[in-house]
Order: sequence, then C-alpha cells, then structure tokens
Amino acid sequence: MSSLYSCENVSHSYQQGPQVFPALHDVNLDIKAGEFCLIMGPSGSGKSTLLNLLGLIEPLQKGRISFQGQDLQTIDEAKKNEVRRFQLGFIFQSFHLFDVLTAAENVEFFLTRQGVPASERKERVRKALEAVDLGMQKDKRPQDMSGGQRQRVAIARALAKDPAVILADEPTASLDQDTGRSILQLLKNLAAQGRTIIISSHDPLARDYASRVLYLKDGHLQAGGSADAH
Repeated sequence: MSSLYSCENVSHSYQQGPQVFPALHDVNLDIKAGEFCLIMGPSGSGKSTLLNLLGLIEPLQKGRISFQGQDLQTIDEAKKNEVRRFQLGFIFQSFHLFDVLTAAENVEFFLTRQGVPASERKERVRKALEAVDLGMQKDKRPQDMSGGQRQRVAIARALAKDPAVILADEPTASLDQDTGRSILQLLKNLAAQGRTIIISSHDPLARDYASRVLYLKDGHLQAGGSADAH
C-alpha cells in the first residue's frame, strides 16, 4: 500500500489568553491507503486535534503533512477546499444531519454543492444508502430514525462523495454497544473495499475492527502497529 498521509514533526497548541496549551508534540506518522486506522487515547490526548489536521479543518502550525504526496503547506486555500470537498469524507459524533430533510436529501445535499449533475446525484445517493442498508429508509427524516440509522445516514453522506479517505470523530460514542459494533463493522467493510478509514475513539471495541491502532498520550504518539482485527 502507498502512503496516503505523511506527518513529520507535527506540533500544535491552543492559546487562551496568556496561556498556551500544547495539544500535539512532534508527531511522526505515515498512514497507508486502504488502512483502517484507529487513534486512541484519553480526553485531552490530542486525538481530535490530529484528526482535524488530517482533515484540513485546522491550520498546521508546525511540522509538515503531505496528502497523496503533496505538501499541504504549499497549496493555497482554494486547493485545500477542493481537497476537503472531493477527497475527504467526514463523520461526526453528533451526526450533523438536517432535521427537515429526508435521509436521501441529507446525503444529496453536499453533492449539490459539489456541482454533481442531478442524474448522477440520484445514483450516488441510492448506492450510498444501499451500502449502509438504508435503501428502504431513504424517505425517513432523522427524528424518525434510531441513533444507529442516523449514523448510517452520516456514513452514506460521506461515502456518496466518493472520497479517498473517511475521517470519523468518535463515531460510536452516542450509540449502544450492539449498534456501535454494526457501525464499526460497516467501516471495516469499507476499508476492505479500498477506502482509507481514520477514526478517533475512546471505545475499546474499535480495536477489534481496526487494522492499526495509534495511541496518543499528552500529545505524544506512543505506538502504532497492527491490531488483531476480526
């Protein structure tokens, strides 16, 4: 597998008034295309910060991150927006769905903003919802769906973009254990199909599904290796 991401001496901090709070310290990391990579660690360890940097949600302060061989520090904001819109799919703990839209309309919304033609949008939406076993629920609105179904809509929305990588921040935190397992299995299946999956999680169950586990503690990368996924 080729490298999708390469991080070199990545450091990041936050400032509140006169105080500076370090979040990441000299993180060096390669993530291969097709990996299901799990980032674990206690609250405040830097998991979400690292995910946000990989997703171009926060600007890089120190170090270097390359994506698909391109140094992200050397590209302008327009190119970064293009990467976010077309190469990256995002899944959030709180789903971020529009209550007034159906499942299908939620999945289609960002495809419209991408300029995808209507006929192609409909086909992508259909395939994405079927991929997460929600083809029959396409006309339901979020308030009429379970937490697990809402998370599947969020995954379908990310999948419909046909991104190179899907980034998920605590995707099972709001779900019961059985539903969480089904979501993790779905993400594992997507990785087996060639997607690169990167998630941050406190959930110990996630270790059973990831191909690689990274541990962060106080902003330091502790270890990264293979997980016994099954």
